[in-house]
Amino acid sequence: MKRRRFLEVSGLGLSGFGLSGFGTAGFLAAPLGAAESPYQFTDIAAKAGLTAPVVYGNPDKKKYILETNGCGIAFFDYDHDGWLDIFVPGGSQIEGPPAGVTNRLYKNNRDGTFTDVTRKAGLERAVWASGVCIGDYNNDGFDDLFVSCWGQNILYRNNGNGTFTDVTKEAGLLHSKPEWGAGCTFTDYNRDGFLDLFVSTYLNFDLKTVPLPGVGENCNWKGIAVNCGPRGLPTGRNFLYRNNGDGTFTDVSGSSGIAKVDHRYAMTAVAADFDDDGWPDIFVACDSTPSILYRNNRDGTFSDIALEAGVAYNEDGREQAGMGVAVGDALSSGRDDIFKTHFADDTPILYGNKGNARFEDVTSKAGFGSFTRYVGWGAGFADFDNDGLLDLLFVNGSVYPELEQFFAEYKYKNPRIVLRNRGNGEFEDVSARSGTGISDRHSSRGCAFGDFDNDGNVDVAIMNMGEPPSLLRNETSNSNGWLKVKLIGTKSNRSAIGARTFVTAGGRRQRQEVLSQSSFYSQNDLRLHFGLGPATAVDVEIYWPSGLKEVYRGVKSNQILTLQEGKGGPSR
Repeated sequence: MKRRRFLEVSGLGLSGFGLSGFGTAGFLAAPLGAAESPYQFTDIAAKAGLTAPVVYGNPDKKKYILETNGCGIAFFDYDHDGWLDIFVPGGSQIEGPPAGVTNRLYKNNRDGTFTDVTRKAGLERAVWASGVCIGDYNNDGFDDLFVSCWGQNILYRNNGNGTFTDVTKEAGLLHSKPEWGAGCTFTDYNRDGFLDLFVSTYLNFDLKTVPLPGVGENCNWKGIAVNCGPRGLPTGRNFLYRNNGDGTFTDVSGSSGIAKVDHRYAMTAVAADFDDDGWPDIFVACDSTPSILYRNNRDGTFSDIALEAGVAYNEDGREQAGMGVAVGDALSSGRDDIFKTHFADDTPILYGNKGNARFEDVTSKAGFGSFTRYVGWGAGFADFDNDGLLDLLFVNGSVYPELEQFFAEYKYKNPRIVLRNRGNGEFEDVSARSGTGISDRHSSRGCAFGDFDNDGNVDVAIMNMGEPPSLLRNETSNSNGWLKVKLIGTKSNRSAIGARTFVTAGGRRQRQEVLSQSSFYSQNDLRLHFGLGPATAVDVEIYWPSGLKEVYRGVKSNQILTLQEGKGGPSR
């Protein structure tokens, strides 16, 4: 019997299982009392003006898998005023979009409220959206917007005046036939200073041929007729587009080796330097099939090393229903670990990065072996109490709204999960006492992490199926310090995607990397947020994608720091 299964059936506690071979933050956070929580989250979406529901299929019965997966959400500063705005992609319905359904762009008013500027920005459109990722692909100083969709993906160029233009065709990103675009991420895979684009496709979906609920072995769950898939439906493929440096892209999926990996139901994609060789790799969570880890071979090609790296399957050698991905140095080893969410009756998974592109399944050791009740989606590592340790939050929601009439334990709407990092490789579940923003029930999908009110606490934006989004304001109060780092590339891509930053505070060294997509189909704040505990000054090291290393010493805490590549001096 495998270790995780033994712990589950025996009921043994997990607190005694430490993580040998991984670093720690140098201290242990004491267990909390039954009534204590270091966090308080309140959903202020309605007061903030985020009131438009996200329509995604029939709300009461999902006839097709297209209606179930939902989409991501994005925190990004589209107008570069220093305050995070929110982009909410939208869906549709099988018979067509209801009146008023569209993507939504909400401008931050800097007072805790937002204004819907969708029409003014030129983003009003009804599509079956999936993923969203941000990156300045043309290096003009304004972050552009890419939306993956069922049908045709969309590249919106940021015009720098509050408006966007659909440049999909002129950029060379049109498909010859409809595709179900899924995960997407900007990454400078060849380090030429221009952002390239990776896009996964989930499966080949055709309303004319897909079976109806209950027809076939993959169209039932626990004896109840449900929508079919993904098993039994044809798989999709992955695409890599090289940036030509002139506003256009070239499809290099074949020559790069990206398209060689097939027979996958690919979902969220995250580009990061998982082996610390200075070149970005790409991890793809896959539904009901092995996950993919594309290693960058540094010659324009990639190889899937997921199996030998230990991230294709769980420790039992089984594929899982991978949906959302969180990447970060959760185990304080100085390397990027990977957390992935899965379907109900299975656990999420935490892969600890042991270095040299080797990972270990440490799910049970971390205390995640009991989270089998819900279907998990978006997830993120963030330091919610600024103690220098990355905590974890993930959202949940069933894909079968019709199921709860037969099984009371499988509700369509579920609470969120928030876990406190104890600093020894273990996480403590504090969900039940972290505020109504966590305990309220929704069927959620994507979630994004960022400090929308610039108060030094990381907040969360969440996409909810058939409802307005949630905006969880982090109202945690303590004396811990923080530092937010905004990077601007010059020789590197302007968005600094792929830049690795290390902050040393109080003898602890933290690592973060500027990422395009993560969570589930979502985009986090491009600014890096570090909790500093009691430290009032820190040292900052930047490893730019160009290869340049810069060090800043004695940086004061509690500020938003802007660093431009090669300029030698920080600006506040």
